[in-house]
Amino acid sequence: MTKILFVCTGNICRSVMAQAVATQKSEEEMLDNLFFDSAGVSDEEHGNLPDYRAVQILEEHGWLVPTHYARQIQPSDFEDFDLLLAMTSGHQRALTRMAQRWGADESKVRLYREFDPEGAPGDMEVPDPWYGGAREFSDTLEVIERVTPVMLQALSSLS
Repeated sequence: MTKILFVCTGNICRSVMAQAVATQKSEEEMLDNLFFDSAGVSDEEHGNLPDYRAVQILEEHGWLVPTHYARQIQPSDFEDFDLLLAMTSGHQRALTRMAQRWGADESKVRLYREFDPEGAPGDMEVPDPWYGGAREFSDTLEVIERVTPVMLQALSSLS
């Protein structure tokens, strides 16, 4: 089984949205060799439910929202997961520093949008919807929905 961890800042928006879409899409495609979870580089949202706007946009687009409480990345995640997908280059840098500090395998850290067919150098960030409204959450979900099928295809061939 290939285990993937999506990582953003507080683990209440982007990473949870990516987890929800990837989980449901992999189940629909019967890719039972993949497991998804999410975490944040920060502990500021620890224990909180997903942002209500993330829940709303997921539900409006027919995605099931997982039972989820925000959590911060921990050293064991580098052992338990095969791939840690950072939502931004800032998250990637934070994860790399954590891996180095904890003596973990930093080669497991990659950018989520490396799987984006529309991704380009200098445009690899998943937009942060937190400070916006419905439009920003919609934009974020659009990126996730575009990336997910390509990511699933690539990851299913690894298992």
